[in-house]
Amino acid sequence: MRAKRVSLLDIGLDASFDAAMTFVQSTLQNINAGFEAPIVDIDFVRSRDPSTVLSAFTASCDVLHVMAHGDHSVTPTFSSSDGRTSVSLEQLGETAAQQGKGISTGAILADGCRTGTGAWQKAVRDCLHGEVTYIGTSGQIGWHESGVFCSAFYGALFRNRGRGMTAAEQAQDAAERAIHAYTMLTDRNCPFRVMTLTPSRWARMALA
Repeated sequence: MRAKRVSLLDIGLDASFDAAMTFVQSTLQNINAGFEAPIVDIDFVRSRDPSTVLSAFTASCDVLHVMAHGDHSVTPTFSSSDGRTSVSLEQLGETAAQQGKGISTGAILADGCRTGTGAWQKAVRDCLHGEVTYIGTSGQIGWHESGVFCSAFYGALFRNRGRGMTAAEQAQDAAERAIHAYTMLTDRNCPFRVMTLTPSRWARMALA
């Protein structure tokens, strides 16, 4: 069976983001342990180069996991801790239209603060090549919230091989299980939200 590809994109670019992303990589590597062939391939990108970051967004994968600060004061934007690196979804949509290649993945995990709001959903839809499962957050999160959810999400995603399910459907199921597990483990409401997003009319025309 084909290994799933998870693309990890670190735009936070500080020691805390490095530690959190190392935790996610270790979780995925542990999932591979004991198998003759990997069941998950990991692509990891940490860069300040705009073209490298934009290419990572549009690379084909099963899960695109973006870890960054989330900001929508002007337009939904992923940014680094020092503010030197940022990627607005408006910019990403325009670049995708120029290249004729949008985000092509089964699921997007927007691992940052307040990335599940309506403004973020609308902006993401302008960047999509096809339907995706989108996982965003309803408020401010820290490393504990991210770590608990991500370990449960990837554990569920790779425990169920998802025969007969699309990559998006598998991610939807895993996210719902992870939300339930988060609530059970912490006795708190999970800040992560899962939804299905389809390309906007603009994206369908621009990326046709």
